[in-house]
Parts: sequence; structure tokens; C-alpha cells
Amino acid sequence: MTTFIHPAHCMACPRLAEHLARIRQREPSWHAHPVPPFGDLSARLLVVGLAPGERGANRTGRPFTGDVAGELLYPALHRFGFASVPEPLDASGWGNPAMHLADCRITNAVRCLPPANKPTTAEIRQCNGYLKEEMAAMPKLEAILALGAIAHQSVLWAHGLKAKDCVFGHNVRHPLPNGVVLFDSYHCSGYNWRTGRLTRESFEAVFEGVRRYLDQ
Repeated sequence: MTTFIHPAHCMACPRLAEHLARIRQREPSWHAHPVPPFGDLSARLLVVGLAPGERGANRTGRPFTGDVAGELLYPALHRFGFASVPEPLDASGWGNPAMHLADCRITNAVRCLPPANKPTTAEIRQCNGYLKEEMAAMPKLEAILALGAIAHQSVLWAHGLKAKDCVFGHNVRHPLPNGVVLFDSYHCSGYNWRTGRLTRESFEAVFEGVRRYLDQ
């Protein structure tokens, strides 16, 4: 296993490093560092998000834990057999210790919280090497689920592909050159949920396709 997979103390993006330093000063109990992936490298499914949410993973240290996105993601993972329980938080509002992933790993295109949840293109590219190395360290990887267009683009960059090679769309799949299949979904953000762009049914339909593909 390469140590490049998770940048525990990465300072390569000054804007992000300064932002996290300010948050640690304001909220000393928060994680407020690059957020590590969750799940085993032996998994066949890799879920790729955009970046940690400020009061979600940036606070708890676990991807998609503590925000609306996690309230949609983890129940879907549980329903289709990828998570042991549907609730990402425990009674105290931190990561549920009973939560274990099965044949699934969750990561982000950008490991640090960006201001206003908007990483720059340079920051996304800077972090892309970590994603590339992470996927290379997953010997059984068969499917990648990209949550949103930025995650989709990051997966393509990690495979040396361009946007025109695989156009992003909800519940669309793309075979990648290495035999892995890329599944796309709108991001399970609070905004997409509130506006109706994404519903629980349309989100879980993507997982149904992933589950069927892995089980075939």
C-alpha cells in the first residue's frame, strides 16, 4: 500500500490549508484536516464525492457523515447491502461506531474542505493524484460511482480521459479502459434534494444498477 493514498497533512493547496487552519482555531474539537477515505481497499465499489462538507466530514472526519448528503447516501448504501446500518451518526452527533461498509469504499475528489464548497480547478487537479493512487491500490475494483460532475471529471482525469470521452449524466454508466465501469449520479447534496433535481427514488435507482452489475 502506498502512503500517497491519503494526504493526512497535505499543505499543497495554500488556500485550503489556510481555510482549515482558521477552522481548527475556531472549532478545536473538529477534524478540520484532509478527510481520509472510509472503507477497505479490497472493496469492489468506490464512491467518489466532491469534497468534505463543513459541518459534515470536515467536522467528524468521516466522508458524508453529519450533513444532508450523508442522510441520503448511507441509507441507500444500507438498502443495497453496502453498509451495516443506515444511520451515519450516533446519538452524540458523531460518526456511528456501528457503521461498517461491505465491499464499498467512500472517498472524495478533493480531500480538504474548500471555502463555499467550491474548489478551484487547480485544487481539484492537485488532489487528483491521490485519487489515482487510491484506485490503483484497489485490486478488486469493478465499479466507481461518481456523485456529481466534479467527481465524474476527477475520475476521468485519473484515467487519462477527457470530458468528451464520457459525458456526465444521472444514472448513466461508462466503461473505462481498464475494465472498471463508471456510474454517474447527481450529487446527493441538500440543494439537489430541496430543489427536486434528485429524489430518494432516483438516487437509489443508481445503486440498484450498481448492485445488479456487481452481482451479475
